[in-house]
Amino acid sequence: MELKTIAITQARTGSTRLPGKVLKEVNGKSLLQIHLDRLKNCSKIDAVIVATTINDEDEVIYDNAVASGFEAYRGSEHNVLDRFYQAVKNHSADWIVRVTSDCPLLDPKLVDDVIIYAQNHDYDYVSNGLVEHFPDGQDVEVFKFSALEQAWKNATLESELEHVTPFIINNSDARGGTMFRGKNYACDTNYSHIRMTVDEPRDFDLIKHLIEQLGTEKTWLDYTNYMIENDLTKMNDQIIRNEGLLKSLKKDTNG
Repeated sequence: MELKTIAITQARTGSTRLPGKVLKEVNGKSLLQIHLDRLKNCSKIDAVIVATTINDEDEVIYDNAVASGFEAYRGSEHNVLDRFYQAVKNHSADWIVRVTSDCPLLDPKLVDDVIIYAQNHDYDYVSNGLVEHFPDGQDVEVFKFSALEQAWKNATLESELEHVTPFIINNSDARGGTMFRGKNYACDTNYSHIRMTVDEPRDFDLIKHLIEQLGTEKTWLDYTNYMIENDLTKMNDQIIRNEGLLKSLKKDTNG
């Protein structure tokens, strides 16, 4: 019997650095729509659910997803683990794919490859981000629904509730645990200095440029090579330095 695989993408309008980022448009399409259109090309996904919040301002995300032919669910803003579980619990899914809508150029073939790898080896959890060698913005997590359910029942830490998968990761053999079998989906080359995610205005400018120059149908490696060949990684470097400074300041503040 073929396994049922459902992708859940989390989306909300709230963002301190770039409010409403997933609704910003390039060539008449929102980043959310570009993201969903690319997910449609995944051959190993049976359905995509857009999981947003119950906040009034996120009603537009729910409405846009439904208008585009996707299922949508509204749940807790901060307990994202509960939002994911509630969104999919009645769908008889065997496998869950977790992605985020601020990654508009996520590669559908890469998503399929991670799914195939997880299912062929019967891992409870596989991600291409346990070792961060893929570009930021090409992040894929694939895990069994049974692992999600165990996390939902047992997770208590704020970080486990906010980020969905830490309970699974930290209790997997990839992190010295025994509850789950976990594995990294490896990239042969380290592209961790490449950013294709949208967190601030400079990110959006870069994504806009990539789409205007290459369109929305290229592979992650096509976009990556274009960025390297055209020296666009300098924009990434500045953002990464800024994020490092923010983390240092936060660490100092929190003591």
